[in-house]
Amino acid sequence: MDGTDRRILAALQRDGRASIVELAERVGLSPTPCQRRVRRLEEAGVIQGYAARVDAARVGLPLQAFVQVALQSHAEEVVERFHTALAARPEVLAAYTMSGEMDYLLHVLAPDMETFGDFATRALLRMPGVKETRSAFVLATLKPPGEVPT
Repeated sequence: MDGTDRRILAALQRDGRASIVELAERVGLSPTPCQRRVRRLEEAGVIQGYAARVDAARVGLPLQAFVQVALQSHAEEVVERFHTALAARPEVLAAYTMSGEMDYLLHVLAPDMETFGDFATRALLRMPGVKETRSAFVLATLKPPGEVPT
């Protein structure tokens, strides 16, 4: 990756809907080489996809929680069953395997505390291998997810 690739990535992160012509103009290339570079970045997996950023509160999901999860066992079968159960839950926006005391960190969205409570007690705590959970609720977003530094 060179400086031009980095400029392309920065521009696409700011406006993923830009046409190749607009993008090329922003990064100082003609459209054909710009398109080749974008395609190469996509094929290499550097660009993983294009999506709209949606305001969760405006679509009825104002409650955000970060939930730490510890498993009873790290046996392959337990972990795989947990991953499968987790993947089926639409309220889990993101999930990360973590180092430290807890095994996972989940970013969960819900319309209200009651719905979150149902998810936590009737779904999450009943998932295969779950030993313990700890939840923390977002009070305010100071810096929303942004651009990956290029």
